[in-house]
Amino acid sequence: MPLRDHFHRPLSDDTPWSVFHAHWSVRLAEQFNGNRPSEKYKAQAARHFGAQVEADVSALQRRDRGTLFDIVGDVEGGGVATASKVYSPPAALISADVEFDDPDIFEVKIFRGGGGWELVAAIELVSEGNKDGEDTRRAFVVKCASYLQKGVSLVVIDAVTTYSANLHDELCDLIGPGAEALRWTSPSGLSVVVYRATRLKAPASPPLKLDVFPYPIGLGEKLPTVPLWLAYDLAVPLELETTYQQACASLLIG
Repeated sequence: MPLRDHFHRPLSDDTPWSVFHAHWSVRLAEQFNGNRPSEKYKAQAARHFGAQVEADVSALQRRDRGTLFDIVGDVEGGGVATASKVYSPPAALISADVEFDDPDIFEVKIFRGGGGWELVAAIELVSEGNKDGEDTRRAFVVKCASYLQKGVSLVVIDAVTTYSANLHDELCDLIGPGAEALRWTSPSGLSVVVYRATRLKAPASPPLKLDVFPYPIGLGEKLPTVPLWLAYDLAVPLELETTYQQACASLLIG
């Protein structure tokens, strides 16, 4: 099913975008849990409005070792082991070593329960409220930066058609000069952007290596399958088209 405009009539009258996003988040979590690489991982969907800072879909790993994103030495994208033998994630199209200008403003929640859980990945479905003003866009990119700074991989799905804003470039603005090489603009204004953050163990104060996998999307087009990174060398396929179709079917959107 091609991507529909959930933010304008007639679809917005029949099924508000907030209802659709809630259903899509659940389908994304169900897909991950049905194909998770091991019982150490689980996904949780969250529905929220206003100023609460939460991921729409969170991927968790049981805490039984150190940070998954710490590695030794330099790294290169692509050609890594994945959770499925039949799925090979693509190499990053753009990559740079970056440092955050003011890391003290960022906060990441650590999930604990059933022996301890650690947040390793998040999926964000952009809402109108994330794009309708300078302050709300700033709050959204600060949240994204806080995940990345702590080594949490991120997928940002922006299908909002009522407001025009390049959230990826605003994230680059927040990160600072080191992110200039990461700038990217979708020709349609809509996008899915995947981020993989890796902090090297050496030197003593290493920069954060940030790999970016940008995908332009458009109304009337099918959605891509993108990598969801659980560790630097572990990714699972996030099938956006399949979960989108499931969400539409559950709401009788033909």
